[in-house]
Amino acid sequence: MATLVDVERPESTETAGKRSLTISPNWRARIGYAAVLAVLAYLVVLPMVRLQMLAFEDGAAGYRSQYGRFDIGVTLRTTVALALGSLVIAMVLGTLLAFAASRLPAKLGWLRVIPILPIVMPAVASVVGWAFLLSPRPGYLNVLLRLLPWWSGSDSGPIDVYTVPWIIVLTGFGLTSFVYLFVSSGMQNISSEHLEAAQVSGSSTVGIFFKIVLPLLRPSLIYGGGIALLLGLGQFTGPLLLGANTGVKVLTTEMYRRVSESPSDFAAAAAAGSPLVIFGLVLVLAQKALLGNQTRFVTHGGKAFAPSTGKATWATVTIVVFALFALVIPLVGLIIVSLTPYWSGSLSLSLLTLDNFRALMDTTAVVESVLTSVLTSLGAVAICIPLGYLMANLLVRGRRFRILALIADLMTALPLGIPAVIFGVGFLLTYTEPPLILYGTRTVIILVYIVLMLPFSTRMQMTAMLSLGNTYTEASATSGASPFVTNLRIMLPLMRPTILSAVALMFILLTHEFAASLLVRASTTQVMGTLLFDMWQNGSYPLVAAMALLMTAVTTIGVAAAMLVGGRNVLSKL
Repeated sequence: MATLVDVERPESTETAGKRSLTISPNWRARIGYAAVLAVLAYLVVLPMVRLQMLAFEDGAAGYRSQYGRFDIGVTLRTTVALALGSLVIAMVLGTLLAFAASRLPAKLGWLRVIPILPIVMPAVASVVGWAFLLSPRPGYLNVLLRLLPWWSGSDSGPIDVYTVPWIIVLTGFGLTSFVYLFVSSGMQNISSEHLEAAQVSGSSTVGIFFKIVLPLLRPSLIYGGGIALLLGLGQFTGPLLLGANTGVKVLTTEMYRRVSESPSDFAAAAAAGSPLVIFGLVLVLAQKALLGNQTRFVTHGGKAFAPSTGKATWATVTIVVFALFALVIPLVGLIIVSLTPYWSGSLSLSLLTLDNFRALMDTTAVVESVLTSVLTSLGAVAICIPLGYLMANLLVRGRRFRILALIADLMTALPLGIPAVIFGVGFLLTYTEPPLILYGTRTVIILVYIVLMLPFSTRMQMTAMLSLGNTYTEASATSGASPFVTNLRIMLPLMRPTILSAVALMFILLTHEFAASLLVRASTTQVMGTLLFDMWQNGSYPLVAAMALLMTAVTTIGVAAAMLVGGRNVLSKL
C-alpha cells in the first residue's frame, strides 16, 4: 500500500501543476477580446479624451476663444440648418426611391442599383462638378438659364451655388443614397402578403405606402435618419469648398481653420467640435432606445416584398430623374471643364483638349497620391474586416461577456456618431507627440481610416451573423469542430457576399475620404482628395475637374474588381 502511495503522489503533483497552468477557453476568449478592446480604446477613445482635456485647460480657454466670437451664433445656426435641411431632403428622396425601387417590374430590376451609384462618385467630385455648373457667372447651367427671358438682362445667376440653401440642397442629394441603402434593406424584409391584403381591401398605392410600409419601416427610418443627421452635422466638403469664399462657416470648417492657422489652436478646435461629439453620443444612444427590441418589427409571411407586375412608369421615372441630377449632370460639368484649357462660361469645340489628363499623368505628386489612396484604403480594409468580424462575433454570440459586449457596442458605434474631421484633429494632436510620432506617414492615415470604417465593418458582418442564426455553429460544435475551424470553414464562406460588400463599401468611402485625410496628411504624403483641394485653392480648375474624374475612375475600378470576385450583386447587398 505504501508503494502505491509513493507512486501516485508525484503523478498527482504533476497533474495539479498542469491544471494550474491551464486557462479555460472562456477566459482565453475573454482575455483576447479585452486585448482587442484595449487597442480600439487607444485608437478611438484616446484622441477624443485628449482633445477634451486640452479644451478645458487654462480654465477652459479653448471654449472661451471659440464661443466668445461675435459670429458664433451664425456658425451654430448654419450648422443646424445644414444638418436638418439635408436630413429632410435625404429622408424624403431616399424613402421615395426605395419605395419606387420596390415597385419596379422584374425586367427593370437592374434600376435598383442606380440610387446607390452616386456613392461611387466622390463627394468632392460632385461638389466641384456642381460648382462648375452653378457658379453665378461662369457656371454653364447659369449661362443657359440667362438665355431665358426671365433672366436675360443679368450677367450673373440666377443660381448661386456658394450660398447656404444650395449647399444644403447638394448635401441632401449626397446623403440620399445612404438613406436609400437603409430603407431599401428594410423594404425587402416586408412580406408581400401585407401589401396584397391592403390591395384587396381597396387601398391605393399612396395609402399602402403611408399606412402599411412606413410603420413597418420604422427601424430603418430611425437608423437611416440618425445616420443622415450625423453626416449632415459633420459635413465638411461642401461648406469648405463652396462656403469659404462667401464666409459660410459651420463647426467642422471652424475646426479646420483653427488647426490650420499659425499657430495652431487645438484647444479652440476641440471646443468647436464638442457639441458635435455630445450630440453624436446622445443620438447613438437614442437610436438604441427608440428601436428597442427589433423583433417587434419583424413581419412573418411566406413571400418577400414582391416586385410589381405592372409597368410602374412613375417608379422608373423617379429613379431616372434622381440619377440625372445626382450623377449625370455633375459628371457632365466635370467632363466639360476637364477638356478645356480654362474654365469660362463659353464653350468652343475647338478648345477641347486632353492636355489636363496628360498633365496629371506627368505629375509625380498625382501618381503618388493615387498610390497612397489605394494602398492606405486597402490596408485599412484588410485590417477592418477581421477586426469587424471579431467585434460582430462578440456582439452576437458573446452573451457570456456582457460587459465586454456592451463596451464593444459603444466603441464601434462611436466613430459613426462623431464627424471624421474631429477624429482628424484628434489624430493630428495624438500622433505629432511622443510616444508615437506618425505625422506625415501612411501609417497614421491607415489608422484613422480603420477608426472611421470600424462601424461599417462591424454592423454589416453582425447583420449577416444574425441572419444566419446559431444553427450552423451549433451543428459544427456538435460534430467536434473548434470555434476557429467553425469560423474558418463554416461562417466565413456563408458570409462571403456580405464581406465582399463591406470591402466594396469601405473601399468606396476611403478612396473618397477627405475630411480626416486633410488634417493628417503632409505635403509629402497626399491622397487624391487632399491634392484636389490644393488644386482648387490654387485656382487650377481644369486640373481639379480632371482629378475628380480620376478619383471616380479609381473607385469604379475598385468596385468592378469586387463585383468580379463577388458577383454583380455586390452593390445591391450594401
